[in-house]
Amino acid sequence: MAKTSKSEQRRWVVTGASRGLGLAIARLAASKGDKVALVARGADIDAQAKAIGADAIGLTADVTDPAAVAGLCAEVVERWGGIDVLINNAGLHRGGLVGALAQDDWQAVIDTNLTGPFNFVRAALPHLGEGASIVNIGAVVGLRGFSGDAAYGASKAGLVGLTQVLAVELARRGIRVNLVIPGLTSTEMTNGISARAKAKLVAGIPLGREGTAEELADVVWWVAGSPYMTGSIISNDGGLLCRL
Repeated sequence: MAKTSKSEQRRWVVTGASRGLGLAIARLAASKGDKVALVARGADIDAQAKAIGADAIGLTADVTDPAAVAGLCAEVVERWGGIDVLINNAGLHRGGLVGALAQDDWQAVIDTNLTGPFNFVRAALPHLGEGASIVNIGAVVGLRGFSGDAAYGASKAGLVGLTQVLAVELARRGIRVNLVIPGLTSTEMTNGISARAKAKLVAGIPLGREGTAEELADVVWWVAGSPYMTGSIISNDGGLLCRL
């Protein structure tokens, strides 16, 4: 796809953009000629944005803090005049069987993975015009049960419901809301999985390998620009959901 012209530039906000899928999405959007605000909690996000180019900015905020999120969206609008694409990618994983899962871990995962996107949608909504797009990043465990993933699975299942409710609510304003489900992806988040455990997971994927952040970013880019798609759940998982 060719680069967009300056007059057609979309203005993206990508959460969890310091690494993995979020960073790949930001890089792809910028490479297509769009403006991108990379959002993360760490101060190094500014350096990540500068490495991408002049049309990228790095902004620091915790997605669980509504006031910080509102301030960040206001800053993007002050710089660029509005927001066209919101990617809710920031995520937290803390596992544990139900009987052993710490209450604080449960709450932290729900706050980040479910309340975080809610906070960003509410903050961005006044600045989203007709044709704007929201893409939430889900997970296979949001649709299928995995032992030890009560918090993560519940948060991602909730994100499915939130996506579909928002799609109905915002359709009258011409705003589309969709959810992309990655499968096992080679990122910093999965690097902590042991080789033995990862081999077992890969064995269950019909295509027989992990995905890459760049492959997933391609799908998010396409979904964000699809004018007649809303309320959809799009899996890009190598066929994993087919087998589970």
